[in-house]
Amino acid sequence: MQILSIQSSVAFGHVGNSAAVFPLQRLGHEVWPVNTVHFSNHTGYGAWRGPLLDPADVREVITGIGERGALAGVDAVLSGYQGDPAVGAVILEAVAAVRAVNPGATYCCDPVMGDVGRGMFVKPGIPEFMRDTVVPQADVLTPNHFELDFLAGGSTSTLDEVLDAIDEVRDRGPRDVLVTSVLHEGSEADSLDVVAVSDTGAWVVTTPLLPIAPNGCGDVTAALYLAHLRTTGSPALALERTTATVFAILEQTLDAGTREIQLVAAQDAIAEPPHAFAARQLR
Repeated sequence: MQILSIQSSVAFGHVGNSAAVFPLQRLGHEVWPVNTVHFSNHTGYGAWRGPLLDPADVREVITGIGERGALAGVDAVLSGYQGDPAVGAVILEAVAAVRAVNPGATYCCDPVMGDVGRGMFVKPGIPEFMRDTVVPQADVLTPNHFELDFLAGGSTSTLDEVLDAIDEVRDRGPRDVLVTSVLHEGSEADSLDVVAVSDTGAWVVTTPLLPIAPNGCGDVTAALYLAHLRTTGSPALALERTTATVFAILEQTLDAGTREIQLVAAQDAIAEPPHAFAARQLR
């Protein structure tokens, strides 16, 4: 599979393309990374250096790929954090250009906006842009629980409410939705759920809640779910493989005592996901 990944990039650590590209390559896929920023490190450190790329420059890179006649070979477009609506517009232009020459291509959007405890951490206007303009164009969507609630326009506290919210979002466009970090009234102690819904059903995987929340796991999750969903055609199997790999990465990171996720150390679990968790069908 050939994937056009339009995301941020850092030299030190693993977020955005710096988190998504290696796992996709380790699974055997060709990835064409288009960077929207090139920072020294992710912004969670509070200080960083490097350029925020002009949307026109991002467009130029994609145009150059198109001039090689390569867009027809793109099987999927992957996007993550969008710091400016102008960058989002360039991404949607790229999706349209790919679909024009390959109608079967998939657009996977990780609608990065915020999280529980932090609230929204993107610029004003970005959440509404994601909800109203970007999400309806996506085939695959990978929000966390907080982002799902915003996109659906409500607050969910039970698993049934989560499923209803997913259906609300799916009615606007994306057929496959993966929701991470799901906590609800029926959650097991010290655990969290990951829920996948498609036209063929809904499934959940429950994983232990580890005392660690490093940056970049959402970027890895979106990339892995896209890859496994496209290669297997099974949301349940993609859910199992994705959660198993991400949990293994988190375990390696916890054992190493590092702030940055241990992608390289956990590469065997990327290439060969362990059979760690079984998906339970919800409907």
